[in-house]
Amino acid sequence: MTPRIDVHAHYLGPAVAHMFATGFRLAGGYKIPAQWSEEAALAFMDRHGIGTQILSAPWSFTGTADDPERATRFCRTVNEEYAALIERRPDRFGAFASLPADDAKSALAEMRHALDDLKLDGVLLTSNAAGRHYLGGDHYEPILAELHERGVPALVHPVNPPCLDAVGGGRSPSVVEFPFDTARTVTNAIYRGVFQRHPGLTLILAHCGGTLPTLGWRISEHTLMGMGADDADIEPDHVTDVLRGLYYETALAGAPHSLLPTLEVTGPDHVLFGTDWPLAPEPTIARNNANLAAFPPFTAERLDAVGHANAAALFPRFAQREE
Repeated sequence: MTPRIDVHAHYLGPAVAHMFATGFRLAGGYKIPAQWSEEAALAFMDRHGIGTQILSAPWSFTGTADDPERATRFCRTVNEEYAALIERRPDRFGAFASLPADDAKSALAEMRHALDDLKLDGVLLTSNAAGRHYLGGDHYEPILAELHERGVPALVHPVNPPCLDAVGGGRSPSVVEFPFDTARTVTNAIYRGVFQRHPGLTLILAHCGGTLPTLGWRISEHTLMGMGADDADIEPDHVTDVLRGLYYETALAGAPHSLLPTLEVTGPDHVLFGTDWPLAPEPTIARNNANLAAFPPFTAERLDAVGHANAAALFPRFAQREE
């Protein structure tokens, strides 16, 4: 079996640890592991047949009134830590660049530095930026335009929606609100014409797109029922084409509950392997991987493609021979 490429794995190195130690907090009681290390990541990968992890820091980082440049400094530091890690182990690690969420100009500058100078593999986009901006809005437009022009993949990872206090029930937003925020932001991007302007945009949706595949037909049919005042002129076929062209990764989504709807909107060639380690506990990851391996529509050849070849087509430097 060809070693897997894990496109959804998280980095909790020194820059991230410092950010949490100096006041950054997550809503809804969500907790993060206390420690991360290169050695622990490699050991986890070896236990689960993973050749490479493409790392990300999956939060929306902003400045504060007292320190408006906090997020910009953090993203520069974490991206440089990625580059140093990749220099040590280019075969085992890649990274999606972190971008500050509160300023589009700073985000664009950091993306260029991360891709041009640090040679990172892609970009991490949060489902909303600072609780104010969704894909399809002005904040993300220059970032998406440049990603399209460069042909660089981006992982879309959910974060807390701005309405979390009202609807979250005081529990972790990863249960319900994360899957819906992914669907919310991609729907907004479709309706606002993002994929008309940038038809070659390569987006990887965390957790098989959350609730997006389940809502796919409904989203397409609503283009015939009246759109918002700022929405583009699109038709159901456009929605179908967009959903087919997106990529969907399997972290916490390896069971038929998620995979069957995903295969209703796309093909097996657009499904990628992910774990969500270390934010997801290893026993849960093991059960998710077992569900994925037992999924009837995936033959051994398709399962190998999900684990490696589909991602290698997007990230050619990680392509490996079958072992």
